[in-house]
Amino acid sequence: VDHLTVTITMCWSSGLASKPIMGFFLRVGQLLSTCVSFSLGVSLGIWEEGLGNWCVFVWCLCFAMSLIISIVELCGLQSRLPCSWDGFLHAYSSYFVIICIVTSFIFGTSYIQVFPPGPAQNRAIIATAFSCVAPLLYAIEVAWVCVRPGDMVCFVPTFPGVLRRLENYLACVIFAFISNTDLYQHQPALVWCVVVYSICFVLGAVNYFVNGCDCDNDKKLPLRIPLLLWLQTVLSVLLYITAVILWPLYQFHEKLGGQPQRSSDMSCSDQLTTIGCIWDQRLAVAILTAINLLVYVADMMYLILEAFV
Repeated sequence: VDHLTVTITMCWSSGLASKPIMGFFLRVGQLLSTCVSFSLGVSLGIWEEGLGNWCVFVWCLCFAMSLIISIVELCGLQSRLPCSWDGFLHAYSSYFVIICIVTSFIFGTSYIQVFPPGPAQNRAIIATAFSCVAPLLYAIEVAWVCVRPGDMVCFVPTFPGVLRRLENYLACVIFAFISNTDLYQHQPALVWCVVVYSICFVLGAVNYFVNGCDCDNDKKLPLRIPLLLWLQTVLSVLLYITAVILWPLYQFHEKLGGQPQRSSDMSCSDQLTTIGCIWDQRLAVAILTAINLLVYVADMMYLILEAFV
């Protein structure tokens, strides 16, 4: 017991000695906001639905990541990691800003109006409020990582850098909609589209990490970045072309089992449901897929121009 006490005390003191108090309060706020959100969400039973599953998953993921980061910083372990810790904080916070905003919007618009006035609706409103606080705290952390003293210098991303971030941000929004498995489980071609979204997102995330998390630091991995960018971009364009064809074809073509008219979808009736209108979700994914394909094509065209100019 004595040894354990000494270890925890040393870990606590070494972490606080090197960690600004601003980061501590940010982390506590992130933990509190996400913990309250997923606790209230689970108490409402929303995890039984597709979109509710997404909301609970995002809140739990954000809570778990913030908790792990708090432990690492508290024990002063970040200096032993092979990658830039500030770059990692900047990257993960940037992504969590987007997915938390999307989650707050989905939960607020899909669930608050479902419950009648009373304790259940009050819990949904409180969960939405705390969920809206989370992206604000992550956005503050993005700015704080850049302005606090350290070895990392953040910079305004270039045009291709903005495109690559946008590719992954759009993928995060797509994932929010396809968390409702009723959209694609009945058709292998639609499952392939989900695989496409996942592959391209993973490739983009790997490229983001390999490129030093868009930050000027000395811990970028020693890989041939131009070759990796070419492979990732060209492959993503080819994969997204298949998705932009197959998704609307199998979702809206009647002969292939789709629903061409919104009125034919029973979930889109005037009666409020916790899962929302399935047809609207299908349309949203189709539009986002087309937009992301255009972003990938713009990224590829920029690489081509860069290679020949």
